[in-house]
Amino acid sequence: MGTTQVTALAGISFSVGEGEYLAIMGHSGSGKSTMLNLLGCLDRPTSGRYLLGGEDVSAMDDDALSEIRNRRIGFVFQSFNLIPQLTITQNIEVPLVYSGMPRAERHERSRELGRQVGLGDRLDHRPMELSGGQRQRVAIARALANDPLILLADEPTGNLDTRTSAEIMELFDELNSRGRTVLMVTHEDDIADRAGRTILLKDGLVLSDSGNGSAGGERA
Repeated sequence: MGTTQVTALAGISFSVGEGEYLAIMGHSGSGKSTMLNLLGCLDRPTSGRYLLGGEDVSAMDDDALSEIRNRRIGFVFQSFNLIPQLTITQNIEVPLVYSGMPRAERHERSRELGRQVGLGDRLDHRPMELSGGQRQRVAIARALANDPLILLADEPTGNLDTRTSAEIMELFDELNSRGRTVLMVTHEDDIADRAGRTILLKDGLVLSDSGNGSAGGERA
């Protein structure tokens, strides 16, 4: 039985400057998920290079990629991906445990991040005791734990109502205004409009790249 090779992305070339706010859009099957997986070092490109902070991560082995993900990339998922048995503080701490930070230091950093995202009075609660918007705030705080180079968000408002979505996007806006590099996959025009730049994918190709992308910083 034969196999058919499917090219998810072809001839993609772009750079993302430090502090940029980038939205990635496209219909189902356009290559958004593949691009996010490559940017997040969850997959490797079959050809070409991916430079992250000046470091070529394209040919790294699994252990090296795991280290890069933990140290340089913060992930925010549509489904939050929190651990229900842990408190909010403990959920935020998870990346710091893997990075080897001492317990007292990571505990204090986690609580400070929780306060920064507006959850100072919920830090000893568990995820199921929080609203969807509050759980996404936990996910954002966890993504920031190791002070990553880039923050990757996959449909971060997809499970939220309109008012809560606006609150979460205001938090992303604030993070970017303080210099954080944000790359976000979304299918919602109003969410993408908040970014300074939008890449539109179709059939594995860049259909358009609007905005003033910098030539420096991270490169994909």
